[in-house]
Amino acid sequence: MELRQSALHALCVRDPEEKSALALALHAQSASISIAIDAQLTAPPAADLPGHPAKPELKPHTAVARRSPATPEGRAILLHAIAHIEFNAINLALDAIWRFPGMPRQYYLDWLQVAAEEAKHFRLLRAHLQKWGADYGDFPAHQGLWTMCEKTAGDIVARMALVPRTLEARGLDATPQIQSKLQQTGAPDALEAVAILDIILREEVGHVAIGNHWYRHVCAAQGLNPEAHYSDLVARYEAPRPKPPINLAARSQAGFSPAELAWLEAQL
Repeated sequence: MELRQSALHALCVRDPEEKSALALALHAQSASISIAIDAQLTAPPAADLPGHPAKPELKPHTAVARRSPATPEGRAILLHAIAHIEFNAINLALDAIWRFPGMPRQYYLDWLQVAAEEAKHFRLLRAHLQKWGADYGDFPAHQGLWTMCEKTAGDIVARMALVPRTLEARGLDATPQIQSKLQQTGAPDALEAVAILDIILREEVGHVAIGNHWYRHVCAAQGLNPEAHYSDLVARYEAPRPKPPINLAARSQAGFSPAELAWLEAQL
């Protein structure tokens, strides 16, 4: 079995259970899996990427309703939105594996680890929804993460800068606030969700760290200053601005430099 072609196959799979199972199975073989590092793979039609189920219905970000976590339905909608983010994150990691040739073997293994952990996160959240009377697909969702994936498809520097260390890093900032709101309800389902988000937050720090590492790697290979080039990429690709409060501790643990953290705070 070859990793990059297998990742492309998994990316095209529409069923979320099958996709997450494939990501986990590939990772289980990571010690011995072959990787065609220099192969130029043929992209499938854009309509096939990423593979996703008929539901949830995909809407623009502004059209997706938000509800207070003070009610059971509101908590279901909130956890559904996070589950959709994790489903998309599987796709983002798989895309990073197949799309970009010529990287060190560890690059592909790192993103395979991310894909597997995102699959685990998705399954934890889906099981939680099912336990409390809902399921993935019950509520509309948006494709914001994948939109940036498409915009950066031809530039690995931009991909490493703007997906893991920009969009996914926003989860490091938002998760503690979500946990606090859930804890305030005192509801059993909310407290269970907080525990799941503890797992996700801990592992997402590692995912952002992987993005930071490979962003600096590709910048060094191209003779780019990572801090100066990042602000150029943010403007060029119209990346979303950070929202307060910045989780300085988590971002520092994930490899952001003091100068980068100061720049982010100046954007608020």
